Amino acid sequence: MTARNGARVARAILAIPKILTGGLVLLAIGTMLYGVFMRYVMLPITDWLDVDPINFYWVEEVGETTLAWLTLVGAAVGVAERSHFTLTFLVHRFPPSVRHAIHVGNNLLIAAFGGLVAWLGVKLAIMNSMLTSPALEFSLAWLYAAATVGGILMALYALRAACNPAGPEHSLSDVRE
Repeated sequence: MTARNGARVARAILAIPKILTGGLVLLAIGTMLYGVFMRYVMLPITDWLDVDPINFYWVEEVGETTLAWLTLVGAAVGVAERSHFTLTFLVHRFPPSVRHAIHVGNNLLIAAFGGLVAWLGVKLAIMNSMLTSPALEFSLAWLYAAATVGGILMALYALRAACNPAGPEHSLSDVRE
């Protein structure tokens, strides 16, 4: 595999979490709009007609799970895109070797944090795997698996950034405003 093909594969793999995050945003918006419509439009209509209300209590569970996955996978995408928070107050005044060491150290800290999040996510998923959600009755391990997946992705993307501190699309002081 050539370097060009390797870069293409890396971009394709990075596109998967981005597409997932975009889909989760659409799912969260659609679910919340459905919940608002059911609560403020359909519930009064069913009360007025004196019929049984439509069950829409699952909306909160879907929203909570979607928000967890969106937050943690989205944080990993932020690390991959190097759009996470950085403070370059004095760093630009240091020699390039010190800037490089700071960049690598920051990314190693991010990778360690991602590893910690993934490890705790695995523990929580195992501990809660026998519990189910009240309305949809899915295993709560799916909720905590978001921490595992997001943490692993954060660690991998941060290690990639630490190994490749200044690619053609990024510099050592890369900050998006």
